Amino acid sequence: MEHDPAYDFDTVVGIRGTGSFQWDVLPELYGEPDLVPFTISDMDFPLAPEVLDAVRRRVERGVFGYTDWRHTGFPEAVRDWYARRHGVDVDPAALVFAPSVVSQLAQLLRMWTEPGDGVVVHTPTYDGFLKALDAHGRRLRGVPVGDTDALERELARPDSRMLLLCSPHNPTGRVWTEAELAAFAALAERYGVAVVSDEIHADLTHEGHRHVPWPAVAPHGSRWALVSSGSKAFNFPALNAAYGIVGDPDDHAEFERRVERAEGLNSPSALGLAAHTAAYRHGAPWLDGLLPYVRGNLLLLADRLEGAFPGRALYAPPQAGYLAWLDLRPLGVDDEAFGEELVAREKVAVRPGAVYGAKGFVRINLGCPRSKAAHGVDAVVRTLARMAV
Repeated sequence: MEHDPAYDFDTVVGIRGTGSFQWDVLPELYGEPDLVPFTISDMDFPLAPEVLDAVRRRVERGVFGYTDWRHTGFPEAVRDWYARRHGVDVDPAALVFAPSVVSQLAQLLRMWTEPGDGVVVHTPTYDGFLKALDAHGRRLRGVPVGDTDALERELARPDSRMLLLCSPHNPTGRVWTEAELAAFAALAERYGVAVVSDEIHADLTHEGHRHVPWPAVAPHGSRWALVSSGSKAFNFPALNAAYGIVGDPDDHAEFERRVERAEGLNSPSALGLAAHTAAYRHGAPWLDGLLPYVRGNLLLLADRLEGAFPGRALYAPPQAGYLAWLDLRPLGVDDEAFGEELVAREKVAVRPGAVYGAKGFVRINLGCPRSKAAHGVDAVVRTLARMAV
């Protein structure tokens, strides 16, 4: 499927000089001012025109006083988006609001677990999970993606208190099937484990796959929360806006009490709310254009790798998202050495698999114009050709 020509994803936008972590901070860390990054998981595309117009209109109001997210049309926009996009009924009264997905996770860790408790996570693992668990003194119980026996074994441990699910999975891009999710839910209920499902990549699911939100499989009366944000699919993480759905009404009330009273986060980003509401009301055509465009970048990498290393099974395009998960082990290439060589010789940066607990892999962000993607893909293939055993 070709991308919608009504939207321009090819134009390169100057991002340097904006305080961008990817474009300004990482080059400083590497000591390479002209570094081309394929690292942090945000995209190089401007906001959808429909979203940018809504943000501009909100700015033009000129007044940014304390704001209540419940009175902005945001809850209803979320409800309607989930009904149209995912076929799931969401009660606006079950929503909570927070600055980010990880801040919600941190709150739920404090609510539902104690220091020293085990938290079960599929590995390799999003590094934000690793940092949050470490900072809160919780024990990571890693389970290889696809290993159901290991999942049950870890959930059955007496000190396991939470299943922290990434759905779709980061960094592999795996979209869990409804049957897989139902099996996870049954195991969590059997062993009395709470579930937190991070679904921030849900709206980046590619054609041929279907994302199933956790509320569609959660057993009645079980303890669970879905945490998400439109910021990943629509590319506005700096607007500091995320939301969640907390299944149990008492847990919902406690979450709100902690966020709004204990932490004083009772007036969210007005621009984040405006962006979210516009994205969920009017952004579907842009997103439908973005997905095949990004898919083209991912397929470009697949084609170039197969051409250079036929039959080596280094990479399969993800089922969701714009992050390529590349296995260097068949070539005998160390991920950290590869990253260093890539920076030194090509002035290109990627993320080593060690960041996610998986030596021998790299993660490559291809959420960018085709010209940048081609530049990075060529650099990756050249470097692998030099280093392959």
